[in-house]
Amino acid sequence: MREHKLAEKYNPKEFEEKLYKNWEEKGYFKPSMNKEQKPYTIVMPPPNVTGKLHMGHALDDTIQDILIRYKRMSGYNTLWLPGTDHASISTEMKVVQKLKAEGKKKSELGREKFLEETWKWTEEYGGTIQKQQRKLGCSCDWERNRFTLDEGMSDAVLEQFVNLYNKGLIYKGKRMVNWCPNCNTSISDVEVEYKEEDTHLWHIRYKIKGEEEKYVVVATTRPETMLGDTAVAVNPEDERYTDIVGKTCILPIMNKEIPIIADRFVEKEFGTGCVKITPAHDMNDYQAGIRHNLEVIEVFDENFKMGDLVPEYKGMDLLEARKLIVEKLKEIGALVKEEKYTHNVGKCERCKTTIEPKISEQWFVKMEELAKPAIEEVRSGKIKFIPQKYDKMYYNWMENIQDWCISRQLWWGHRIPAYYCDECGHITISKTNPGKCEKCNSEKIRQDEDTLDTWFSSALWPFSTLGWPNQTEDLKTFYPTNTLVTGYDIITFWVSRMITSALNLTNQKPFTDVVVHGIVRDSQGRKMSKTLGNGIDPLEVIEKYGTDSLRFSVISGTTMGNDIRFIPEKLEQASNFANKLWNAAKFVLLNLTDFENTNIENIKLEQEDKWIISKLNKLIKDVNTNLDNYDLGIALDNIYGFIWNELCDWYIEIVKTRLYNKEEDSKETRKAAQYTLNKVLGDSLKLLHPFMPFVTEEIYMQLYNEDESIMISDYPKYDENNNFEKEEKNIQKLKEIITGIRNIRANLNVPNSKKSELIFVTQTEKELIQNSEEFLKKLGFASSIKIQENKEQIPENAISVLAEGIEVFIPFENLIDAEKEKQRKEEEKKKILSEIERASKMLSNPGFVNKAPAEKIEEEKAKLAKYQEMLKKLD
Repeated sequence: MREHKLAEKYNPKEFEEKLYKNWEEKGYFKPSMNKEQKPYTIVMPPPNVTGKLHMGHALDDTIQDILIRYKRMSGYNTLWLPGTDHASISTEMKVVQKLKAEGKKKSELGREKFLEETWKWTEEYGGTIQKQQRKLGCSCDWERNRFTLDEGMSDAVLEQFVNLYNKGLIYKGKRMVNWCPNCNTSISDVEVEYKEEDTHLWHIRYKIKGEEEKYVVVATTRPETMLGDTAVAVNPEDERYTDIVGKTCILPIMNKEIPIIADRFVEKEFGTGCVKITPAHDMNDYQAGIRHNLEVIEVFDENFKMGDLVPEYKGMDLLEARKLIVEKLKEIGALVKEEKYTHNVGKCERCKTTIEPKISEQWFVKMEELAKPAIEEVRSGKIKFIPQKYDKMYYNWMENIQDWCISRQLWWGHRIPAYYCDECGHITISKTNPGKCEKCNSEKIRQDEDTLDTWFSSALWPFSTLGWPNQTEDLKTFYPTNTLVTGYDIITFWVSRMITSALNLTNQKPFTDVVVHGIVRDSQGRKMSKTLGNGIDPLEVIEKYGTDSLRFSVISGTTMGNDIRFIPEKLEQASNFANKLWNAAKFVLLNLTDFENTNIENIKLEQEDKWIISKLNKLIKDVNTNLDNYDLGIALDNIYGFIWNELCDWYIEIVKTRLYNKEEDSKETRKAAQYTLNKVLGDSLKLLHPFMPFVTEEIYMQLYNEDESIMISDYPKYDENNNFEKEEKNIQKLKEIITGIRNIRANLNVPNSKKSELIFVTQTEKELIQNSEEFLKKLGFASSIKIQENKEQIPENAISVLAEGIEVFIPFENLIDAEKEKQRKEEEKKKILSEIERASKMLSNPGFVNKAPAEKIEEEKAKLAKYQEMLKKLD
């Protein structure tokens, strides 16, 4: 005898934490290391070590966990490798803030003491996100957890630097970078966020040299930078200015002669179509300066105060100087006009300070040579983007690649392995302190103060985490990895660099499939932000609804590559689904107490058993295909539809009469129903497990009375022997009949307690109806069933339902008071006609149509259409 211990009510708090602890303790998250099993590897995109779980992580981690659980159950030697990123700027900024609150300064502490403080802070606050990932059900191998600053990873980073330097691909030079004046470091493009700001557009005239009273007017949002102008540019296709290209003009205030050049980057529609070129303080101007060999003049000093180009402005704050410069332009008659203007301004994503383009001496990687094989790897199909549309973003970035600035003026991170000789000036590059200059043997050497861009270390993530540069067993087994799951926002900054680094350092691709998801937005399609107050805390969702409901809500209806609207109603839908599954499982378990699992050979299946097994078999085929194609949302919605509709609403209801009949002569058919319920529920749980791991595990262990987890059971596979087309067709007919009967009874307000005779007219399906008589009576609210070959002796007031080869008549003589029902319908008709008249009048009233909001008009049109359809049905 079986007994089950499922709680009366579904309450995820009672078992989620307990199950996860059991999985981890039993080592289910570790790879099998069975050489006969094909390896399947995912390396987790490393979240910031001091970060906290947000909805983006919830989506990203759920996708990865679904894939790893599916592959684990499908017989692969699976490794999902977790880890965290040291996040240079973010972490350093937080520690600086902490020190400030304590009355300390980074500069006063010195490098070593500051790093001690940072490690302490990281150990105290780091790791929170990984505890939260456990709550999400992430089945990654925590014993292989990596950190971008751990010893092995640091060795890999230094190995890469030396490798690239020795190949002539790393150099030190002066170039323009994004500079955060507050963090006091260069930052990457991905760390710049743009915000709309109101400012002014100043139109300034520059006199054309040698032309009487002829000027060129430029428009700028930063008049304070004009002191460093070295040209004025126009678009070569702008016919207004073809006659002045090649001439020179006089720079106001500075009274200096500068050239007028033509360059395609100038937008003809911006301002006057003429722009000032300041190569030292604008990214586009800097590139134009290189193309046209222009002088670079810096207007600001190291602290972003005004420099000494004009003594009276020296040391001034930039905005203060702007006011004086505008006044001066007015005074000399060079200011044409000033107008309000809104534009996007680059901000440091960490501290929100406005970014300044700055020419600075930094370390760079030459990317053009590295990009070529990386482009070919995708073009040849060896690496695939899913969806494919994202390869265009990749190509666009890689084909227009710029050299990569890899140095940061920070202390937290991998210190650049460059040693400067104070005697001869030579730079020695070495993974360890060389002790002396490799050129002159002087011991007066000092290491570069800067650290490497965080992306420089995370570019090695797919192979450094597995032990590279050492040839470890993990590297041999699990590299190249299989799938990378990431958002589209870091294709250029992270995905592309992993591909270039892998091909350069390992001569192999880092992964095969790049699965790209969108970002999680609110129900109105807006980005979640603190400003809007529309953020959703996944931990609060888990607390209220459970982990399975959160996972369901971010995957159901999701298509890879598209942004996701987080609809809170989906949490209710998920919770209702888990509850329905729980109650169905309780019913099944209650009816399996005397069932001994047996082979199919000893079971004689009824047609409804074959129908549900056949439907399940097709679902298994579809879900496996969906998962292999990364159509996770479709797979989940298919499983949901099958469990809710076919299994719970139909099959369980159909077989209740067989389960309740414990007579000796019904023993075999009852046993077949038990076998089918056991199989179909078990396989349904397995199909659903990667998506909703906790509720499926809790039920599964009760269903099979086993200590072994569903996690390590076999994922269901399609079986040609389980296709029963004839039975599928037959049950579909009967479902249509039952649905038709129920709809008619509902329309006529017939209570379920009132039974009626059902008269089946058929010449071909007599046996089908006879074999299904018990559940047809139960589900069709029938007192009796009569089968005949013609329509003789059918009562006059009977209403019919049609299915292929069958017509069913329902006599209503004793079920309803015809006169009373007619009166009720007439009253209903009056109300509907009244609503149609009201809506029609409103929509034909010009006053309403011309003044009402568009959505109100659409609402009334929808109401009118609805009432017209109701009238049609009533008639």
